[in-house]
Amino acid sequence: MQTRNFSTRMLALLLALLLTQPLALMTQAEGTSSPTLPNPGTTGMNRQQQQQLGLQAMGEVYKQMPVLPDSSPETQYVQRLGKKLAGVLPQGQSWPYQFHVIPAADINAFALPGGPIFVNLGTITAADNEAELAGVLAHEMSHVYMQHSAKQAPKATVAQIIAGLAGAVLPQSGLGSLGRMGIQIGAGTMLMKYSRADEAQADSTGAIIMYRAGYNPKAMADFFQKLEQKYGKGGPQLLSDHPNPGNRQQAIQQEVRNWPAKNYVTNSAEFPQVKQDASKIKAYTAQEIANGAKSGQWEQQNRRNNVVPANLPSSSNQGSGNGTGSGAGSGSGAGSGSGAGSGSGSGAEDVAFKEVKPSANFTKYQGQGFSISYPDNWKVAGDQDTTLIAPPSAQMQNGISYGVIVGAKANGNASSLDEATQQLAQGLQQDNPGMKISGQMKNVDLNGMQRRSLELSGKSPLLLNGEPLPERDWLVTIPRSQGGLVYVVFVSPERDFNQLHPTYQKMLDSLQIQ
Repeated sequence: MQTRNFSTRMLALLLALLLTQPLALMTQAEGTSSPTLPNPGTTGMNRQQQQQLGLQAMGEVYKQMPVLPDSSPETQYVQRLGKKLAGVLPQGQSWPYQFHVIPAADINAFALPGGPIFVNLGTITAADNEAELAGVLAHEMSHVYMQHSAKQAPKATVAQIIAGLAGAVLPQSGLGSLGRMGIQIGAGTMLMKYSRADEAQADSTGAIIMYRAGYNPKAMADFFQKLEQKYGKGGPQLLSDHPNPGNRQQAIQQEVRNWPAKNYVTNSAEFPQVKQDASKIKAYTAQEIANGAKSGQWEQQNRRNNVVPANLPSSSNQGSGNGTGSGAGSGSGAGSGSGAGSGSGSGAEDVAFKEVKPSANFTKYQGQGFSISYPDNWKVAGDQDTTLIAPPSAQMQNGISYGVIVGAKANGNASSLDEATQQLAQGLQQDNPGMKISGQMKNVDLNGMQRRSLELSGKSPLLLNGEPLPERDWLVTIPRSQGGLVYVVFVSPERDFNQLHPTYQKMLDSLQIQ
């Protein structure tokens, strides 16, 4: 009797397990693991230092770019959306996020250390729904949360970082020849142009923020993918500053597959109206913004409209009136500066050749997929995509005046090295107004490899009597065995190019493609 009762109870238990097992498997398939935010790790800068740095850089933005008032409907909407996203972060891990809108036509957004985030009008009008815009904000917030900027520049001085940030966030059209390329080297690159590893972390963390706020994380990847499909990888600045870490959509789908199911918010009643209103606001081109920055238009306009926050600190490296300034000088009078410009901030006064003269002693630099020898009194900077080798006094906020740039480029739709070289030269012309191709493309031999050589002319960031010096740029392209090409650009004012040519030739002869 006791044995029978025991057997009956065991049978009932087994039946219950068999009946509930499919339900358990179904629950597991739907996802039971709620996502948790990653540990951002440690940096060489504490929270207060990062916030102070961000506010100083924010001050530069208000001097150099137009910003909509916080009272504008577009800004208020973005701030409400940003506040909703920030609200899902644990209080101890959040930052004092603030959100502002720039009336710029380009599709772009950027985050500064400590929490300030700026979004272009072009980004609002490019989004199909609120979820896509929320994805852009969540992605930028994640760069702040993960402290990517602070991690990439632990040894840079505040003055150097401010100069780099100013250069990295400001529109590049209208600057000196190769200014766009030069400005993305150094502190500006480290703080604003993120690595693919940073992008993967920002995607992953941004997906968690979106999920917690009720948005489908896939909308973030959809927005980036839509831009790539529409414009290609050479499209909006947002794609340049935020390189695709891989297959965004697949990575995010993999990330969320075990998260509990939700009824996601795709749009709101506000978004269509805000997007429609945003399309009616004057949105400036990059060239217009660059011209306004040069003339001081935006600083005056922002102050006149009471747009500038009252708590912004002044930049300690700011030049004013006559005299000398270093760092990101933005004084209104004549003067000279080392590092990042002087006077109006649009150029640097002339430098003597002895300040940039290359040493006869060379040292070797091992880059990613290449090596090159260079004068040992010049300095190397850059990121995973571009390397700059230049005299310290030749690196400035609005470009480089002397030096060598080494980078890599995919062939894209080019069918030959000639076509790829021509496309690269045309891209340089688009990025540097006033630049012209000044000679015919030549076929030359480099260590048994065919290469293409092309000379360009433009305007140097260096000024003489207030006018830019003529500049000469020597572009050389070399094919890579795995596809694409490596390019080298040798930069100098026209007057000094012949003196530097033997050094440039020696550097080119030492170049090894791996």
